Amino acid sequence: MTDLRVLLFIVSIGLAPVAVSAQGMQVAFGGLKQDPSLPVEMTADQLAIDQNDGSALFTGNVVIGQGQMRMTAPWVRVEYATAKGGATGQISRLHATGGVTLVNGSEAAEAKEAVYTIDTGSIVMTGDVLLTQGQNALSSQKMVVDLKKGTAVMDGRVKTILQTGGAKK
Repeated sequence: MTDLRVLLFIVSIGLAPVAVSAQGMQVAFGGLKQDPSLPVEMTADQLAIDQNDGSALFTGNVVIGQGQMRMTAPWVRVEYATAKGGATGQISRLHATGGVTLVNGSEAAEAKEAVYTIDTGSIVMTGDVLLTQGQNALSSQKMVVDLKKGTAVMDGRVKTILQTGGAKK
């Protein structure tokens, strides 16, 4: 609690950029608030479908769009919901790897990989996560985004750089 008071004091007096480190942090993620029931549009250089496990692998310059949100990655494995008799055609999960970028509005997040579970509206980004919100930047090893609420929780040695607006001209 003392660290929070110190941070609030530093930010309130408007000094130059401030760096903060913590073990876990919840952040407002309003720019990435999204309706997970919207259609998902995907483009890629190549598509391979596996009928045995009900999945599809999109490779090469993969771009996923849902509403205003965009996710890009070199590889995305799409898992479909299953019912008796096979896949239902409804996307269950998207597993993006090889360097992932998630953008909506002025907020952007990067990580080594991301898993988007459509039904819950959650995206779990792992590996060198970097979140930028305007001029502010946060980094950690894991970030769990709740698209329905527009919030995210960052874990794994969180580092924050906050621009206080007090920079000299």
